[in-house]
Amino acid sequence: MLKLSYSTFGLTNLSFLDSIDAVHKAGYPGIELSFHRDQFNPFEITDEYLETIKQRFEQISLTPACLATASHFFTPSRPHEPSLMNVDLAGRKRRINLVRRGIAVARKLNVPLVTFGSGFIRDEHIANPSANARELLADSIHQCLKSIHADEDITLLIEPEPGMFIETVEQGLSLVDEVNSPKFQLHLDLCHMYCGEKDYIAALAEAAPRTRYLHISDAQAGYNLKIVKAAENLNFDLNFAKYLVYFPEYAEYLLVDENHPIYFYDEKPNQQQEKRIGEILNKAGIQHSPALVKYDELFAGTTALEPEVFTYLISVPGLSFDALERAKPILYYLRTTKDANGNLLVDKMLANTLTGIAHFHEIPGEGTLDFEASFKALVENGFSGYGSVELYHHVKSWENALNASYRHLAQFV
Repeated sequence: MLKLSYSTFGLTNLSFLDSIDAVHKAGYPGIELSFHRDQFNPFEITDEYLETIKQRFEQISLTPACLATASHFFTPSRPHEPSLMNVDLAGRKRRINLVRRGIAVARKLNVPLVTFGSGFIRDEHIANPSANARELLADSIHQCLKSIHADEDITLLIEPEPGMFIETVEQGLSLVDEVNSPKFQLHLDLCHMYCGEKDYIAALAEAAPRTRYLHISDAQAGYNLKIVKAAENLNFDLNFAKYLVYFPEYAEYLLVDENHPIYFYDEKPNQQQEKRIGEILNKAGIQHSPALVKYDELFAGTTALEPEVFTYLISVPGLSFDALERAKPILYYLRTTKDANGNLLVDKMLANTLTGIAHFHEIPGEGTLDFEASFKALVENGFSGYGSVELYHHVKSWENALNASYRHLAQFV
């Protein structure tokens, strides 16, 4: 049986108690509690406040389904950092401490599930090949599990996410098997599944018996763009994605797109760089020369596209944050500039996924995800629990998101 819930991560402009009341008023039987620096901060909340929250749940018969340990908690501009597989032990311990605080709060509020993500391969992993990311992650999870008492009903969950080290159901199940604890299981997100599985319905069916919790949002096809560091062994599949090749020695970028290759430069490329650019484009099957766009002339302020571009960039692994931040004006340019025919260079949301679906949490019913088939695959294959609508992209329009989601999803549960 699947029951609906709503995450407070989509209600962060309300007080925490008001968010609880809003979820109850909208008709949801459950609620996800998400740590947040300003709304529900585990370093500031007191036992007295937690008791007030617990009493509110009892008064209105609302079930706290899961506690999310806040991917955006430490540094909002760099979500998921530091992660449980951070190369620096100090960083790992900060994240371990946050998950442990989640366990402590879950214990006081009778919440049975605590969830987190693996984090991303970052440039420091590549610079330190002796640091085995999987070993670091597994060890950190074991450290977190030590905080759960053998006789209590609290389970840690890992949520696969686009671009992360643990991105797919297969990777998630493999890690669950390796950790080998009954108190460590899987948390699936339908949007993430749609982004990361060629057949997400079949993957849901396969993972259902090991899945304890679900995130719900809609999604749709995007412009799949891979940001990659220039290297001799690069291969290109333009049917799968387009590529933004980063040249570290110049901090410049080449868009590899057969319709409009573009080189973004500070100084016009010299003969050696021109040859290199030509070789890359030729390898991708592009015979014509790229347009040249001067980087300093790009708009570098904030636009209405900020939520989309921010969400895209944090999903790109393997590059420094400075390299990713420097790419931001290029992404704005692609999404706002028209070609000679009056068409946008990129007329879809940016995606960095295994399927080309954009990792942007849409209100259920406003994308192309099949909720009826998804829920059926889960329930018929053994899933029983809560599915929380997670719409952090819709905080400003939270009331519409909260109610519209319930109206759309209630017909399938």
